[in-house]
Formats: sequence, structure tokens, C-alpha cells
Amino acid sequence: CCPQLEGLCSFLKLSTCPEHLLVCFCSWLLALTPDLSYTSAAILAEQLFLRRVLSLTQPPSRHLMAALASFCSKYSQPFCRVLVAAVLREPGEGAEQTKLVCELVEECLEPNCVRLVLSQVLEVPLSEKLLPVVQAVLGRQVRGPPLPPQEVLPPDLFDLLVLTLCRQAPVFATSLNYAKLVTAVLTMYQSQVS
Repeated sequence: CCPQLEGLCSFLKLSTCPEHLLVCFCSWLLALTPDLSYTSAAILAEQLFLRRVLSLTQPPSRHLMAALASFCSKYSQPFCRVLVAAVLREPGEGAEQTKLVCELVEECLEPNCVRLVLSQVLEVPLSEKLLPVVQAVLGRQVRGPPLPPQEVLPPDLFDLLVLTLCRQAPVFATSLNYAKLVTAVLTMYQSQVS
């Protein structure tokens, strides 16, 4: 039950436990059978990681990155819905948080969750802070061998991306990151862009 799980997390002080123990705890979570429910995984993502990630002022420790990667490997949907969404909505620069999301997109998340991150980005007003996240999503599209069908952006999400970039062009008239992003879209999807 949600209230009991939140109470247990609070009792165990999971949001402030040492990061090396966080890695052990995540390994233990992955070994549980049956798998956690979506709701339970979302509560744990919030309790284990949200405060830590939102308070980052320097790159995350290797222990925190290991715990995040471990949790993402099995529960990436609830993780994205809770943690990535909170980072995207957070006002201000959030440079470390943005770098972290980019690293997760590039290294840890499954293709369907990469698309989920892009759709979450496109739900909020586009900002300079979010441009590297979109770039990371597109970077995921060009790495390695020819794309398997599940990695290609679906037409509706691609159309929304292009529409958002077009509408935001005046705001980013002097942005180098925006120029790189538009160039990447035009290069990767030249046959679909008119």
C-alpha cells in the first residue's frame, strides 16, 4: 500500500541514506519477485532519488550513478514519470540535473523511455536548459548500426518536435544549442521535413 510504503521509506530514512547503501538497496530491489508495481516503483523513485537529484550542485557520485542506472534498468517508466518530469519542471539552470538526464538518456533508458522523455520535454515550455536533453534523444537515434524500428521517433512525436522548434525559433534566435538541434533534426530527418 502506498501510505505504508511511504512510511517505511521515511522510517528507514532512504532519502538521506549514504549513497553506497543506496546501491546495495537498489540491487536488493532488482532481485525481488514478483516485480514491484508501477505505483510502488514510482514511490521508491521519489523517495530514493528525487531530493538527491534536485539538490545536485556538482556531478553525481559514482555510487549515485550506479544506483540510478540499476533502478532504471528495471523500473524506467515510473522513474521517468517521477524524477525526469520533476527535473524538467524545475525552474532555473539546473546544469547538473540536465547533464544527469542527458546521461541517463544516452546510456541507461530503453527506447520507449527515451521517447517518453522527449514527450515530457515537449509538454513544458522549451528552454535553453532543455535543449541538450532533446539533443541527447536525437543522439540516441544516430548512434550505432541502422535503427531498429522501436528506436525511430513515431510520426506524431516527430511532428510535435518540429512544430515546437518552429514556434520557438524567435526565442532562440541567438542560441547555439538551438542551431545545433535544428541542424541535427534536418540532417537526421531530411526526407520528412518540408
